[in-house]
Amino acid sequence: MGNRARARRLGMDRDITRRDFVNGLAVGSAGALAATRSALEGSSLIPEGVASSYPPSLTGLRGSHEGSFEVGHRLRDGAYEGLSGAADSGEVYDLVVVGGGLSGLSGAHLFRQALGNDQTVLILDNHDDFGGHAKRNEFTYEGRTWIGYGGTMSIVSPFPYSYAAKALVRDLGIEVGRAGEFVDPDVYAGLNSATFFDRETFGADRLVVGPGNESWEEFFRKAPFSEQARQDLIRIHTGNRDYMAGLGTVEKRARLARMSYQDYLLEVAKVSPEAIKFFLGRGYRNNKRVDTLPALEAAQGRAPGFDGLDLGIEPRWRGSRDYRFHFPDGNATIARLLINRLIPAALPGDHDMQSVLKAPLRYDRLDEDGASVRMRLDSTVVGVEHEGEVEHADWVRVAYVRDGKLVRLRARNCLLACWNHVVPYLVPDLPQEQKEALGYAVKVPMMYTNVFIKNWRAFKELGVSRVSYPAMYHSSCSLDYPVSMGGYECTQSPDEPVVLHMSRNPNEPGLPRKDQQRAGMLDMLMTPFETIELETRDQLTRALGGGGFDPAEDILAITANRWPHGYAYTYDTLGDPDVPDAERPHVLGRKPFGKIAIANADAGAAAYTNVAIDQADRAVQELMLANGLK
Repeated sequence: MGNRARARRLGMDRDITRRDFVNGLAVGSAGALAATRSALEGSSLIPEGVASSYPPSLTGLRGSHEGSFEVGHRLRDGAYEGLSGAADSGEVYDLVVVGGGLSGLSGAHLFRQALGNDQTVLILDNHDDFGGHAKRNEFTYEGRTWIGYGGTMSIVSPFPYSYAAKALVRDLGIEVGRAGEFVDPDVYAGLNSATFFDRETFGADRLVVGPGNESWEEFFRKAPFSEQARQDLIRIHTGNRDYMAGLGTVEKRARLARMSYQDYLLEVAKVSPEAIKFFLGRGYRNNKRVDTLPALEAAQGRAPGFDGLDLGIEPRWRGSRDYRFHFPDGNATIARLLINRLIPAALPGDHDMQSVLKAPLRYDRLDEDGASVRMRLDSTVVGVEHEGEVEHADWVRVAYVRDGKLVRLRARNCLLACWNHVVPYLVPDLPQEQKEALGYAVKVPMMYTNVFIKNWRAFKELGVSRVSYPAMYHSSCSLDYPVSMGGYECTQSPDEPVVLHMSRNPNEPGLPRKDQQRAGMLDMLMTPFETIELETRDQLTRALGGGGFDPAEDILAITANRWPHGYAYTYDTLGDPDVPDAERPHVLGRKPFGKIAIANADAGAAAYTNVAIDQADRAVQELMLANGLK
């Protein structure tokens, strides 16, 4: 079948809203973008009465969208040296926050809690929506709106919540102990996980359900492997063999820390190279893959192959099981609750975790004259500098670009809640050692593709709720979490629409982890939406076609939330030096610099909600000390 015929069969010619990108830039001119927005206004997927500028309802390529990164790339290339060319807006604030993600919003909230609600705050963000990776996607069909998450999905963390993080969650009205009340366990009852083996990698297209109630032996018997690979996979999934017999526990741990999980499987457990294919697309903590994940971390995460080693290690997730809370829009609800406290005109009312979910949010009121707290979207900061010597300066100048214009303003304090790698470009006066520390980490590229479909009968027919793809474009696909709260109802029947969540973690196998992530970042920036859509439709069709899935008829909309500079980097024992925590780059990089403090998940070297809050709390305390306050 020709490429055009295949594209039509997959529904590429169907009338869904698209925004096409090549090399990270929109095709066409401003007129083309205006035409796109005009088309959005008439789409049945947009809630009634909502303007085309309502970001959660936009589909196509989202996350790091067109217009959010171009100025930053020009800053990197030296286009904005010095602030002398910026027009003075005359604005003065007590605090300017660079970045409207959870850390930036939390920092603004904590700053006003500490110093009073009369403190004036301006939050600047380069995106057209707030929340950072806590992104909300909305889809409307036949008068009903479905909500999905386009980034961080939960407030759970492997680290214990601090007093500050617990207090903020409690102050926002989030009752973590009630999480189970909102989950409907019967919606997907009887549905299991499955793995799709693609013909390009495994020699045949085959969906294998399970193991579920079946054994691993039965599961691998159905999978397209040679007999040798099949027996190897069964052995490491079911056996209790000590593959490092003769070594003590301490030596076992030391050796496992210095080898990858792939090397352990191949060289220690002696599985065949063919068997490794089963682990290719399985992302582990922070996008570590089978070839970059330390074997000791794999053992701690209960990966197969270690049951007989008697390592005496605790499970990785031990700190915050009480915080396993999922909102329909992921952590975007937390961002909305913070906006409700900071800018009540945009989200009026005394909202709790339920009422805020469906509350109408007025983006046109985020940046109103006279408000004590303002948020300015589509505004990329390009420079931050003290007025006078750092040690004695009372003011900070902040310059940003909006609508092509370079503007500057003054602030008594500045909180940098952007990602670490940008900070040296914003503050060129930082000490060189601190700049190097800030540039050490490489963010984890991630993409959450939400596919809105008319019904999920194919999933029901096949008996699955989640599909893993070891070697395809997206590594997983799952039906939306069955969570209903605050008047929002999840899907109840296979005949109803649902949001499918697909994940992609691009990498380049065989390279060191940082290089893999750099390659993934470039891949994500260079890939047009048309490619993402084609791959999405192809994967769903091949895995679910046996259940009657028809991409041309069933897909209503696709939103690809791409995050080339995604989640915070975490250290590992393969690629990072073993140094005391106080000497880690994230600790050296987050040092305050006069009236400038740094707050983000990067500063805590972990991409979790409580870490973002903790870093905001630390940075606010540093600003208080810089102002002689306690």
